[in-house]
Amino acid sequence: MKYSRQRELILNTVAQTPVHPTADTVYHAIRGQLPNISLGTVYRNLKLLSELGVLRRIPVPSSSDRFDARISPHDHMICEHCGQVFDVELEALTGLAQIVKDKTGFAVSSHSLMIQGTCKDCQIKIQKERGKR
Repeated sequence: MKYSRQRELILNTVAQTPVHPTADTVYHAIRGQLPNISLGTVYRNLKLLSELGVLRRIPVPSSSDRFDARISPHDHMICEHCGQVFDVELEALTGLAQIVKDKTGFAVSSHSLMIQGTCKDCQIKIQKERGKR
């Protein structure tokens, strides 16, 4: 992969954004440094970086894909209220591939778990709103 300042900024922006940004979020974050960058350039570079395994693309149902600079195996949680995506590591999933193989004969090469629910901050906001009524 050839070096490009745009690609480096895109990668660094994803790495420094803990809530797994969308392409649009990355685009708006780097426009101050590269005012002439296009959204298409951001999309193309995010696609390339994820295909090369430098970034992880996280498909989000009914929403835009998110991107993660942490490429080691882990799963995600998404808040149905604010849309933020968080990392989660569950010991209960350790050995999942072997359990699936033992039960079904299916050889798991990878898995991606997306847990949906309500984050702590949104739970607090919801409780406060209910208390105002």
